Amino acid sequence: MGDFQHIDGYVLTPQGFVRGRLSQSAGRITAISGEPVSEAQVRHDQPALPIVLPGFIDVHVHGGGGHDTMEGGEAAREISKLHVRHGTTSMLATTMTAPMDEIRSALAALGPVCRERDRQGARVLGVHLEGPYINPGKLGAQPDFAKPAAMQEVSELNALAPIKLITLAPELPGNLALITELRAAGYQVQIGHTLGTYEDGVAALAHGAQGFTHLFNAMTGLHHREPGMVGAALAHARYAEIIPDLLHVHPGAIRVALRAIPCMFCVTDSTAAAGQPDGDYKLGRHTVTKCMGGVRLPDGTLAGSTLTMDQALRNLVGLGLEIADASRRVSSNAAEYMGLSDRGQLTVGAWADLVVLDRELQLQRVLVEGEEIDLA
Repeated sequence: MGDFQHIDGYVLTPQGFVRGRLSQSAGRITAISGEPVSEAQVRHDQPALPIVLPGFIDVHVHGGGGHDTMEGGEAAREISKLHVRHGTTSMLATTMTAPMDEIRSALAALGPVCRERDRQGARVLGVHLEGPYINPGKLGAQPDFAKPAAMQEVSELNALAPIKLITLAPELPGNLALITELRAAGYQVQIGHTLGTYEDGVAALAHGAQGFTHLFNAMTGLHHREPGMVGAALAHARYAEIIPDLLHVHPGAIRVALRAIPCMFCVTDSTAAAGQPDGDYKLGRHTVTKCMGGVRLPDGTLAGSTLTMDQALRNLVGLGLEIADASRRVSSNAAEYMGLSDRGQLTVGAWADLVVLDRELQLQRVLVEGEEIDLA
């Protein structure tokens, strides 16, 4: 649909909402002008001007539109097209635990997708390696191909496609030392699919891990005498993923995490079933079933979600968050976590990644690096 030059409305800047105009050139924001307004004015002013927020950032995406990341490059392009139509302007293609030859094949196909954006898709910034370096006793919906981690192996995979984020279980032999190595090499590391104790979590953070994979899910829970990995996150983490589909995590637990973890951010953990009717879909080597709003293995285990980031935003606002706070949880917090200084915020010089919504927070327009996406 081409490039835009100006958008008028309530523009959310890092300092708060401005009633005014955002301008861009060559995909970058060049100016934001207008007068500061309160969120109450945004919600109640007449006429109802559009709300302009930073584009959503999702660092945990397995699939969408009937396609699974493990299928490789063309599948990833279709996944990015599905999610961009729900406001995700940048994302990490997330792999599953699998035999190493399957992971290598997937990353070899993802490499070109990370280097060149489809003009009707989200920017695929790189890969989130969710396994195979996880605890085989806490697979969740991951196939049973967990294995010990090795720096050389990660380097070889990174040569195929840029790995930006790695989930691992810190309690496994050698993984604490490996966290330090991975961080020194520039990888972001988070804790997940773990049977680790509270003490294991604290040690992992001390060794350089920064976050937690889908908080509460596939990790040891909180008990007042055994705080577990959830306790380590709530007591010490600055960042953690959470899946706010209101199925993976009870709204009350989401509220607990919001109070405890300053920069908690949302992910979809979406599968091929996202944006599709009920039925059977692939999730790595698994066949999963979408029904009753969820995605499950045959034994009933939750297996990713059908969530999209626009619905995540609406769910957070429905829980009582202000729009500005909810926006941070679906955008700027993840950008900060991943070290993306030019995404996740509407400031001069940043990429013109943004979403335009109506008063009910329904998407009206999506722009990626200054290019408008066809939402039809």
